Amino acid sequence: MVAPRAARPTLRFVDEYCEMYADLFPEVRSFESFKYLHVGMISDLKRKTLPAIAKAVGLNNEQGLHHLLTKSPWSVARL
Repeated sequence: MVAPRAARPTLRFVDEYCEMYADLFPEVRSFESFKYLHVGMISDLKRKTLPAIAKAVGLNNEQGLHHLLTKSPWSVARL
């Protein structure tokens, strides 16, 4: 079996904080989106929309962020 790849790094303090929640996300892509949302929320963006956050963190589109919020299998109760 192939081990899952490590999540791409963001800001060190965001990575360290989000690591506490890594076990809530069964897919690395969901965990990366979780970290990207954190980076976007602390950024100096005037509007914290998913397209603006996606652009600020270097994503081609906001679909991964949208998927995290609407269809990802993480649990609010566990969070």
